[in-house]
Amino acid sequence: MTVLVPAWSPTTRLLLLLLLSSELSGTQDCSFQFSPISSDFAAKIRELSDYLLQDYPVTVASNLQDEELCGALWRLVLAQRWMERLKTVAGSKMRGLLERVNTEIHFVTKCAFQPPRSCLRFVQTNISRFLQETSEQLVSLKPWITRRNFSRCLELQCQPDSSTLPPPQNSGALEATAPTAPPSPLLFLLLLPMGLLLLAAAWCLHWQRTQQRMSCAGEQVPPIPSPQNLLLVEH
Repeated sequence: MTVLVPAWSPTTRLLLLLLLSSELSGTQDCSFQFSPISSDFAAKIRELSDYLLQDYPVTVASNLQDEELCGALWRLVLAQRWMERLKTVAGSKMRGLLERVNTEIHFVTKCAFQPPRSCLRFVQTNISRFLQETSEQLVSLKPWITRRNFSRCLELQCQPDSSTLPPPQNSGALEATAPTAPPSPLLFLLLLPMGLLLLAAAWCLHWQRTQQRMSCAGEQVPPIPSPQNLLLVEH
């Protein structure tokens, strides 16, 4: 019996490889049909917090971008990595408690998050504060976890560095460049009577001075005696 095998062209083989690779690597979609956050996550976190040393040092990102939902997801991504790290140095009892909490936030690994950017800055905090913040992120995320698509959150974003922000403008310069507002009509109406009074006072003063000059010019000036009259008076 002879079996016929189809002859695949190089182009067809390349297309098949591309389709298979895309299926194996998964898509960039980050959404959840069913909620991966249990109803008793707070109790699990509280139990772990009571068992741990309260001042055990861990690090958290201090300059993540303030996003309504992406911010909570980003912090859970970093928290989940800390959980994996803590399990490698914990004893059997501690490892079990860490695994219970890690199960609550392990859903972040279902999304293809990119590696953290080099602009992230980390500060040290204690494990109790770290677990409290993890619980707060789950609380804020739980109502939206099945109602939103988080595909735009796959890259952790940093806040802008203060050195790259534009310098604040001088308030004096702003006042100098700001357009002058036109005078208010109400202000014009209030100043109009005062201007008319000043104009009337100036006109009255001018009229009085004119009358004074005319009265002075009308007075009679005594005549100057001639030389002949002076001679008659001497004789």
